[in-house]
Amino acid sequence: MQHQKHLFDLTKDVTYLNGAYMSPQLKSVSEVGLQSVIKKSTPNLILPEHFFDQQEILKQRFATLIDAPNYKNMAIIPSVSYGIANAANNISIKKGDEIILVDEQFPSNVYIWKEIAEKKGATIKVVKPPKQFKSRGKLWNKNILDAITKKTAVVAMCNVHWADGTLFDLKMIREKTQSVGAMLVIDGTQSIGALPFSIQEIQPDALVCGGYKWMLGPYSIGMAYYSDAFNEGTPIEHNWINRYNSQDFTRLTQYEDRYKEKAARYSVGESSNFVLTPMLIRAIEQLIEWTPTAIQEYCKSISVDAIQKLRKLGCFIEEDKYRANHLFGIYFPEHINVEALKTKLKQENIIVSFRGNAMRISPNVYNTKEDIKHLMAQFGI
Repeated sequence: MQHQKHLFDLTKDVTYLNGAYMSPQLKSVSEVGLQSVIKKSTPNLILPEHFFDQQEILKQRFATLIDAPNYKNMAIIPSVSYGIANAANNISIKKGDEIILVDEQFPSNVYIWKEIAEKKGATIKVVKPPKQFKSRGKLWNKNILDAITKKTAVVAMCNVHWADGTLFDLKMIREKTQSVGAMLVIDGTQSIGALPFSIQEIQPDALVCGGYKWMLGPYSIGMAYYSDAFNEGTPIEHNWINRYNSQDFTRLTQYEDRYKEKAARYSVGESSNFVLTPMLIRAIEQLIEWTPTAIQEYCKSISVDAIQKLRKLGCFIEEDKYRANHLFGIYFPEHINVEALKTKLKQENIIVSFRGNAMRISPNVYNTKEDIKHLMAQFGI
C-alpha cells in the first residue's frame, strides 16, 4: 500500500502524527457532508423512507468492517459514553460482584461503571501494568487474565490502550470471561478501522466505537455492536424511530411497546442524521476498500526504522507483539529533556500527543516515511 495523503485535506506545513486524537477528513467524506447539508434546503425531497435507508446502509458497512454476521446487531450512537451506558445498564450486576477495568483507560469507559458499582454494591477492580518495562505488555495481559475470577461480572476494556498503544489479547480474555460467566465490553475507538477485528473470532458482548478517529468519520457519531444477550434490554432513551413499524408515519400515534429487531433499540434518537450518517458511510467504505490489515502493514513500514533508533537511544516502546502499529507510546530516558522536545515539536509543526508519561505517536495512511524522519530529526537521529 502507498500513502494516501492526496485523499485528505491536510495542511502541507503540518506533520500530523495524531490520528488517535482526531483523524483528518477524507476529501470524499467532506464532499458527502457538504452535499448532505444542502439537501435540507429542499425538505420536500426528504421522504419518510430516507429516515431509514441510510441507517441500514451504515449498519451494514460497519458489520462488514468488524466481521459481524448480522448487521441488525449494530446501533448508531452519538458517543462512546452513550454506547457503553446502554451496555452497562443491561448487564446483571449484584452486590459483591467485581467489574474489571484497565488502568488509565479512557473516562468514557470508566464513569458509568463507577456509578453502576455504587448502585449495585459491586467493586471496581483496576488492573495496572507492571512498574518495570521488561515484558510489560505480556505481564499486563497476564495480570488481566489473573484478575478474572468467579466474582467477575464484566470486563470493560479497550483493544488498544489509548495512551500508549498497548495491545491486549482479547481472544484469551474472552475465553477466560466465558469460563466464569462474565461479560466482555470493548471500547474499540482506538483500534476499529486501523486494526483488524472480528466479532466472529472474539465474540464480545458489546463493542463500542467513536467514529471520528480511526474510522475517519465526523465528530458526534459512532457505532456499537450488541450481541444477542442484549436483545431484550432497555435502552437509555426512548425514541420513536427504534420502535416496531415506525416506518409508517400515519400510525406513529398508535404507540408501540415493541422494538425493532435485535440492537435497533439502542440507536440514538435522530440517528437518521442526514449529514453525519452518510459521511460515516463513505468513510467506512473507504476503510473496507483499503482493509485494516493493509493499514497496519503500512503504518509498520513507515515507522519500523524509527522505532529501532528510538530504542537504541534508550527510549522504551512496547515489544512489537504487544503494541499496535498505528499507535505507540514513547517513554523517555532521563537524559532526554522532554520540555525542550515539546518546544521543538511545536516550532516544527509536528503534531503528536502526550498522554500520561508517554509521547503518543499515531500515524495513518496519510503519513509518509518523510513525516517520521521529520519527527526523528528532533531527536537528532
